[in-house]
Amino acid sequence: MKNSKFVAMVVIGLLLVVLGLSTFTVNERELAIKLQVGQVVQAGYEPGLHFKIPILQTVRKFPSRILKIDDAPQRVFTLERTAMTVDYFVKWRIVDEVPFYTSTGGSLAVAMDRLREIIKNSIVTEFGKRSIQEAISVERAELMRDMLTTSMQTAKGLGVELVDFRVKQVEFVTEVRNSVYNQMREERRRIAAETRAEGREAAELIKSTADKERTIILADAYRDSEIIRGVGDARAAEIYASAYTKDPEFYAFYRSMAAYRNSMGKAGDVLVLDPNNEFFRYLNQSDGKQ
Repeated sequence: MKNSKFVAMVVIGLLLVVLGLSTFTVNERELAIKLQVGQVVQAGYEPGLHFKIPILQTVRKFPSRILKIDDAPQRVFTLERTAMTVDYFVKWRIVDEVPFYTSTGGSLAVAMDRLREIIKNSIVTEFGKRSIQEAISVERAELMRDMLTTSMQTAKGLGVELVDFRVKQVEFVTEVRNSVYNQMREERRRIAAETRAEGREAAELIKSTADKERTIILADAYRDSEIIRGVGDARAAEIYASAYTKDPEFYAFYRSMAAYRNSMGKAGDVLVLDPNNEFFRYLNQSDGKQ
């Protein structure tokens, strides 16, 4: 009886072991492939419980989450053959587990080494197409997009997808930094001098135009004033002539009073004339008669 119980327990234990060896689970953050004698026999597993043949078949699992490569800065050369260092990082993930296994043996380290080479080649190629100004200017977004596109095509063969490619910093190497900065400084000075010259030219043009318009306005104003003055003088002469014909004596008296006012209108004025002079005719005639 005891022997039969022992045998039953052994059989149950073996069944549990076989069952354990025959099942495997895949969660939402994993990709899995089933291998038989080193060959892939099944892939594309959904999350959950799955079965395999013990010993004959094995299972390899790979992370499906986004991974990151953040290496030391890479040395590159621009279109002018100027050396620079590029600090960058890349985000990637496995999207096709079968090509990933066959191309890298399922090793993340191997995959990352190959991606590093792909990325470095892309960086060297894209920076080599651009000048220093383009590499460090607002065209940085276009540069990163081109590097991502170039790397992505090659990375597909590894069964991976490049999610993002970011350039964190671009620096000149020490031996060329000062010379490049001096060149950039001189270029900025040249642009500033050209801008100032253009500004002075524009200022002179505006000033000359304003002076011309001022001269024209003053000339027009002087012409109009002379016309108005001429019209006024003609009208005044007409009024004087009309007054003279109507009452010559009153006109003569009025003109004499105006002459007195203009000649002796200020305190301290001295006028030396003969009292019997015609100029004092109306002053000498107290009764108002000639």
